[in-house]
Amino acid sequence: MTIRFDDRVAIVTGAGGGLGREHALALARRGARVVVNDLGGARDGSGGSASAAEAVVAEVVAAGGEAMANAASVTDAAAVQAMVEAAMTKWGRVDILVNNAGVLRDKTFARMELEDFRFVVDVHLMGAVNCTKAVWDHMRAANYGRIVMTTSSSGLYGNFGQSNYGAAKMALVGLMQTLSIEGAKNDIRVNCLAPTAHTRMTEDLGAQLPLELLGPEMVTPGLLYLASDEAPTRCILAAGAGGFERAYVTLTQGAWIAGEDAPEQVAARFAEISDRTGEIVPEMGAAQGMIELTKAQNAHA
Repeated sequence: MTIRFDDRVAIVTGAGGGLGREHALALARRGARVVVNDLGGARDGSGGSASAAEAVVAEVVAAGGEAMANAASVTDAAAVQAMVEAAMTKWGRVDILVNNAGVLRDKTFARMELEDFRFVVDVHLMGAVNCTKAVWDHMRAANYGRIVMTTSSSGLYGNFGQSNYGAAKMALVGLMQTLSIEGAKNDIRVNCLAPTAHTRMTEDLGAQLPLELLGPEMVTPGLLYLASDEAPTRCILAAGAGGFERAYVTLTQGAWIAGEDAPEQVAARFAEISDRTGEIVPEMGAAQGMIELTKAQNAHA
């Protein structure tokens, strides 16, 4: 199987550098026409310039591909809608959306201003919501869509000093879980990519990481699969340094507990509740309730 994107149109946000640039160039090399979106601001989201997006478009065109630059902030829903409409006007379709734009404002929670928390959530979560909302009806009408959210191990597992970033990144997993269900009947497949790469976003980690192994190009093969015709849906794919793993949100078999001493039983049986033997990946949120009701019914049978 050769993954190609001929006749496909892709939007990649945050594509002026790092992972987004690599994603955009790789999609274009394999035949996609690409909207290269980048606000062109600093890592903390300040400032802005179209030059970063324009430079990547120049690379695509020099290699024989088609691309257009866009410098809209993903937090500006109207500007995002205009970006999508410009792609529809020029190419008549939008098949792929890669929600990659992001910022960092790291501090411990004790020292973090609420505005810095709000802003990071706004860019990562609401930015992805704005972009996804803008393409959703087009994808439904076409009965085809591939959407990739950029999550992070900081959201999946936590990371010191990144409560805002981690909360936003885990929220994208929740968004993916529901949209993959709602988009299924129109072949809109929604997935998450959790990258480990040396980019402007991770430059402060410097000496802690073997940077020569962590090029963005080592992550992009996973993105290409998640954006392809053969893509899965509702997948959290981790990628970095050539390693690929899959993360899951699971549910243990647990235990049925009731009675006046239920709190004490929860404490006493917590190891049993936590036992991962036979854990499952629920198909949807309602599965938790059904499992719990089954336990109750069995207990009273």
